Amino acid sequence: MNKTIGIFGGGQLGRMMAQAALPLNLECTFFESNADCPAAILGQVYSTEQDPNALQAFIESADVFSLEFENTPLADVDRLSQDKAIYPPRQALATAQNRLLEKELFQRLEIPVAPFRAVDSLESLQTAVAQLGLPIVLKTATGGYDGKGQFVLREAEQIDQAWQELGPAKSLIAESFVQFSREVSIIAVRGQDGEVKTWPLAENHHHHGILSHSIVPAPRSEALQPVAQDYITRLLNHLNYVGVLTLELFVTEQGLFANEMAPRVHNSGHWSIEGAVCSQFENHVRAVAGLPLGSTEVVRPTVMVNIIGQHPKSEDVLALNGAHLHLYNKSEREGRKLGHITLMPLNQSELTHLCRQLAEILPEPLALTQDITI
Repeated sequence: MNKTIGIFGGGQLGRMMAQAALPLNLECTFFESNADCPAAILGQVYSTEQDPNALQAFIESADVFSLEFENTPLADVDRLSQDKAIYPPRQALATAQNRLLEKELFQRLEIPVAPFRAVDSLESLQTAVAQLGLPIVLKTATGGYDGKGQFVLREAEQIDQAWQELGPAKSLIAESFVQFSREVSIIAVRGQDGEVKTWPLAENHHHHGILSHSIVPAPRSEALQPVAQDYITRLLNHLNYVGVLTLELFVTEQGLFANEMAPRVHNSGHWSIEGAVCSQFENHVRAVAGLPLGSTEVVRPTVMVNIIGQHPKSEDVLALNGAHLHLYNKSEREGRKLGHITLMPLNQSELTHLCRQLAEILPEPLALTQDITI
């Protein structure tokens, strides 16, 4: 089979999707403003900076399409959809691009969420505070990621400040602050024939609002796994979804609460390249290309650690037993994801030791020194 998959975006996710496509004899092309993007080494990049007609050339370059970023413009998707298929479907993309639509969908499918209100004026923000109580998290309904576009409102005196920072000319959502013990995510894939497969829950830890590391399987998650699988399967089937979908969740005393979904391969699933029989990237490519899905079983308990802002010395990382290094060909910048490291030790005690060793190597200090229980 010689299919070409066109991918909206040429960052590290597109790069890893293309890497997974190569052994299947599938080629990839990319639509990206920056011609010198991380995925450029793996396929033709159609750059809007270089060619005003790049979108049409990109549409003509491939048989079927996908994306690496949920904020892919819907106008581009609509133009493409006149002649070609794109997975995931437009409905999933449009819903994920608007937090209000997303939360309303969760409610319709009886997936628990924190109480929320739409906010479009200072007055409606004041009403939301009165109805929901404090603290609340105020977010832009569209855009924003890795902690951007958010304001945690803890005191009534902060209402004016929150509105000034986020409010003008934006649609907002106010959410009750969820008292949670930890954050987890579940990743699943749905094929064109409707088959669904899920990976184990990942426990996610953040550093300055950016994912720092994920532990898989998530500790103490035996009772949570079937609940999370049920929630994400409802979403996949309702949306007639094809490809990989991620659902981020809070663990609370009342059970799992949905935070948001991502209609794409996800940072908390990077562990699966080495840690699962079939990675999220390969299964996404299989689904998009109409191929049978692969096993999502875990090979070994795994910790995935992001490299943020500054590169460590590769030789120091590779000297660690059971460490796999993935670099994205990106220049250093504060807060930027430059790569990731997958740790696959033989036992739990070695896992904690490896994490502590890695914490000493990474230029950006991360909370990797605690005992890790799987």
